[in-house]
Amino acid sequence: MVAFLRRHVAFLAFAVVMMGLPFFTSNTYYLSVLAFTATRLMTSLGLNLLMGQAGQISLGHAAFVGMGAYGSAILTTRFGMNPWLAMVVAAVVAAVVAGIIGIPTTKLKGHYLAMATLGFGEIVLILLIQVKSITKGTDGITGIPSLAIGNLVFTQYNPRAMHLLLWGVALLMLRMSLNLADSRVGRALKGLHRAEVAATSLGVDATFHKVQAFMISAVFASIAGSFTAHYVQYISPGSFTLTFSVLLVTGVVIGGLGSIWGAVWGTLVMMILPEYLKQYEDATNLVFGILVIVIMIFLPGGLVSLGSALGKLRTRVGGRDRRAADTSDPGSLEGNARRPGGAA
Repeated sequence: MVAFLRRHVAFLAFAVVMMGLPFFTSNTYYLSVLAFTATRLMTSLGLNLLMGQAGQISLGHAAFVGMGAYGSAILTTRFGMNPWLAMVVAAVVAAVVAGIIGIPTTKLKGHYLAMATLGFGEIVLILLIQVKSITKGTDGITGIPSLAIGNLVFTQYNPRAMHLLLWGVALLMLRMSLNLADSRVGRALKGLHRAEVAATSLGVDATFHKVQAFMISAVFASIAGSFTAHYVQYISPGSFTLTFSVLLVTGVVIGGLGSIWGAVWGTLVMMILPEYLKQYEDATNLVFGILVIVIMIFLPGGLVSLGSALGKLRTRVGGRDRRAADTSDPGSLEGNARRPGGAA
């Protein structure tokens, strides 16, 4: 039991804090921000698996979020399907689509892969706008039913229950991501990321594992989109643009590419910091942009590397202080002069 707690102390502490927050505040606005943070974290965890573990960049991940949101919305409003079942169906469709496009795109690298995923995202966005008979175009879909378990309905008017549901699922995905990173599949993905030729020579199936990561990432994003649709009860194509995809990638990168906890801290910064900066009105984007640039310059390993960076800085400063003390101490100079080869 003690060994288990030591191994999972960080996750348990984070889970206790996030699940306990709604019992310390009844502010609907704060709980709403935290709810959207949970859905963003779901997407970021999948994207971090794809980018940080498998080394596959995606600039069209908003498409999978949109597929989940529109899938749930269409199945529930037009066909009367149960919201939970609609969420599962949308996730399966997203996984199948990811598998279909993943097989050819995983053979691409660098900016070629980025352009391919960007193109996929734009195609999905165009379809959401143009296929008006199904998606209602730019008008969006309204009247999306709320999620419910028995008599407990998860809506904006029951923010505590919604918070517990969304963060419960987000924490479950976080635990799955941590387990996956330490598993044989996670080690295979890391090997492909660092040296694909070497990993392949050791028997790792590069295409299979990359497509697998792509499909898992798509499922995470689709579930996040479905939760958002049922929470807001309205969706439109404007929420799934290239800008949203870039924000997702930015959060993963500034948090720490390749680190599961990096995705967590990056998501918290990307969601909570802009809310705080709103008090500066027109300067919000400028201040936020500068902060992101500063983080990328001084913390290239992301926020997750802040502890090690401070440790190195403390060691460097301590070394300078010791050298300065040695050169300013007359006794140390005399001792140096008496040593063979020392200054006379």
